[in-house]
Amino acid sequence: MAATTHTVTNQPPPLVGYDVFANDPALTEGIARYIAAERLDEVREELGTLGRAAGSAHAQHWAEQADRHPPVLRTHDRFGHRIDEVEFHPAWHRLLGHAITSGLTGAWSRPDGHVRRTAGFIVWTQAEAGHGCPVSMTHAAVPALRAEPELAAEWEPLLTSPVYEQELRPVAEKGGALAGMAMTEKQGGSDVRANTTRAEPLAAPGEYVLTGHKWFCSAPMSDAFLVLAQAPGGLTCFLLPRVLPDGTRNAFRIQRLKDKLGNRSNASAEVEFDGRSWARRVGEEGRGVATIIEMVAATRLDCVSASAAVMRQAVTQAVHHSAHREAFGGPLIDKPLMRNVLADLALESEAATTLALRLAAAYDGGTEQDRHFLRLAVPAAKYWVTKRCTPMVAEALECLGGNGYVEESGLPRLLREAPLNSIWEGAGNVQALDVLRALRREPEALNAFLTEVGAARGADHRLDRAIKGMLTELADLEGIEARARRLVERMALVLQGSLLVRHAPSEVSDAFCASRLGGDAGAAFGTLPHTLDLAAVVERARPVIDC
Repeated sequence: MAATTHTVTNQPPPLVGYDVFANDPALTEGIARYIAAERLDEVREELGTLGRAAGSAHAQHWAEQADRHPPVLRTHDRFGHRIDEVEFHPAWHRLLGHAITSGLTGAWSRPDGHVRRTAGFIVWTQAEAGHGCPVSMTHAAVPALRAEPELAAEWEPLLTSPVYEQELRPVAEKGGALAGMAMTEKQGGSDVRANTTRAEPLAAPGEYVLTGHKWFCSAPMSDAFLVLAQAPGGLTCFLLPRVLPDGTRNAFRIQRLKDKLGNRSNASAEVEFDGRSWARRVGEEGRGVATIIEMVAATRLDCVSASAAVMRQAVTQAVHHSAHREAFGGPLIDKPLMRNVLADLALESEAATTLALRLAAAYDGGTEQDRHFLRLAVPAAKYWVTKRCTPMVAEALECLGGNGYVEESGLPRLLREAPLNSIWEGAGNVQALDVLRALRREPEALNAFLTEVGAARGADHRLDRAIKGMLTELADLEGIEARARRLVERMALVLQGSLLVRHAPSEVSDAFCASRLGGDAGAAFGTLPHTLDLAAVVERARPVIDC
């Protein structure tokens, strides 16, 4: 018999078999706030089902498998035919298929669609984040395609369908389809007007062939891609299908997959168009940026939501570990210094989730006021929430100590994922400059933003003072570009503060306003004022294993 040197004690139980949705008060309360009363029970049941799946053992196993077996590029088949396919592990298809069948690409066709989808996206992304890329791109392609009604009529029912079919074949034979994006090029990056890919018109109206390259192509096994190329009339948006209507493969050459930071499960590719790559125009020639920006705006909201999901999973893991781990004579969660750290992390997570849901509700609202509000709020939120994700996840990992540093904990996977959304769809400077552009060109956007944050005026003196400081910044246009990040940070914090003051429990809003707006905190997490009700903030974030 093998000798036993020790027994395992003082290790937390696995965080498995819990409802990711029901254990998140910011989500459950947000759903009650924004979903119409007659649909609330239906949506709660829908999200509860998804939440239990996200917290299940099989979803966690799928995530581990998809992470352990990254995608592989197959340029040719065994007979030497060019196929340009990316092979994913079956676990990837299970994750992606579950997302699609759960309606995470169907926001545009359901009442309260964006709030229920954003909540679902936050829930299911906590199972595994990498497969969220094709989910997000497919969802976001719909508003861009609406610039070309004929294309929208053909593709929108497929892109919003709850049917997942992974095989590449003509979309007329499929019950559902996925979309990707190929926008940036080697020489331009975010400056898409420097793109050199050419589009030459064919005899048939709206049909072109493309010649060029794309430095980043998202979701390369999608059924179609929105692509920017230089047409005779200027930079234009196109829809390029992978499979042509006659069943033959379009000329879509995958040169290589990116060896990237971030998740290991997803693929991002470099692709080439060889002059035979057939595409259909979306919108007018020369209006490519204006057309595809509708897709970019929707994916920016998903960057906020995905970051909120990563934050929430990180703080959930940290609180769960601390509740079941003893050190220095008692549970970690009861130690004042650890409680301060956990409360600070919980504040950051709740503020991100609350903001994401408010943006989604504005999409559902669809009024001119909502549109103007989103014009400023989306890039400001994208700038700030995605930037807070990486340091927040790193601090959560530290709460687990050495246990958090090993791959089996799942925290390294979250930490690798954390920087992604800050870079994708325009890094920090792009978002800050976009806010300045909106301030200069759309005064109605600032009015809508100020109306939103002003709804909480008088409720907290620190918020009032922060709003006043923000207005002072806005009034001084001298050298504003160099101050753009400072301004956008203030705008995002004021918006989060206003939402929490109106909708969160007093212990949450009080701690947020004291630390984020009142200046009573240090530069690191875990430096909240000790006089606050931190135990209540932490308890609100504590998961319960109940299924």
